[in-house]
Amino acid sequence: MANSLPIFPAYCGRFAPSPTGPLHFGSLVAAVGSYLEAKSRQGKWMVRIENLDPTREIAGVSGKILNTLQALGMEWDGEIVYQKQRYKTYQAALAVLERQHLIYPCVCSRKEIADSTITGIDGPIYPGTCRGRSLHDKCPGARRIRTDDRLIQFKDSLQGLVLHRLHSDIGDFVLRRADGVFAYQLAVVVDDAEQRVTHVVRGKDLLNSTSRQIYLQQLLGYPTPSYLHLPVVVNAQGEKLSKQTCATPLDVSDPMPQLMMAIRFLGQAPPVELIGSDISSFWKWATENWKPGSIPENKETSSRN
Repeated sequence: MANSLPIFPAYCGRFAPSPTGPLHFGSLVAAVGSYLEAKSRQGKWMVRIENLDPTREIAGVSGKILNTLQALGMEWDGEIVYQKQRYKTYQAALAVLERQHLIYPCVCSRKEIADSTITGIDGPIYPGTCRGRSLHDKCPGARRIRTDDRLIQFKDSLQGLVLHRLHSDIGDFVLRRADGVFAYQLAVVVDDAEQRVTHVVRGKDLLNSTSRQIYLQQLLGYPTPSYLHLPVVVNAQGEKLSKQTCATPLDVSDPMPQLMMAIRFLGQAPPVELIGSDISSFWKWATENWKPGSIPENKETSSRN
């Protein structure tokens, strides 16, 4: 993309929850990790509400998420960004890729894709059934981006070197659904660039998304941030803790035990007496003593759920 976005020297991180339910312990771990990475480097910490899909957003949850962060003593910089207000921006980015002849319409069903005999890092790969279609055909359906077998590689600050060949490992992926909703992969790339995000700290479950996002960054002329993918919290059944697995919402009436659990999960060693302190004292200790090198690479632990 002919883009004047600079390479940003200062640290800028972000936390980007989806308003599909209240924050839970897994969300807290991601928030605390990104917050401490930013604040320990005297950087900015932005908050973005990822409400791309109106059918999944629960009314009032965005406000509850922000209230929870405030009750936990987490102070963000700048204005809150809401993805549902940015569809024109995402459409402009999609148009750039269309001019590069990289986008084509796809009318395949989920079942057709699931029946693909080609397997990649996330399961069945789209077999390219609609690759011959042109946007000039005015065809309905989703909009996919063509991938090639270029090597995408990056060094995650915690997980180490990651290498993917997009076409064989991931395949062509959707940037806009048939109902007009933009895909996470495109929106997050555009938003990170416009918010001047230099460091992305998030859960390891999104590690495989990073190669897709770097591919889009390259095509759109955006800088590539540094990445750190944190260990993921799982429940007693070994499932990722989430709204879908009925994770218990955070109890902001008594935040200190949950904050202590979160930093211990992230490999930190707070003194026991810190649990009796106030929120500001907790964050002062946690920021001054933050050691990202102590975060366990592949730790999995069950929560109280």
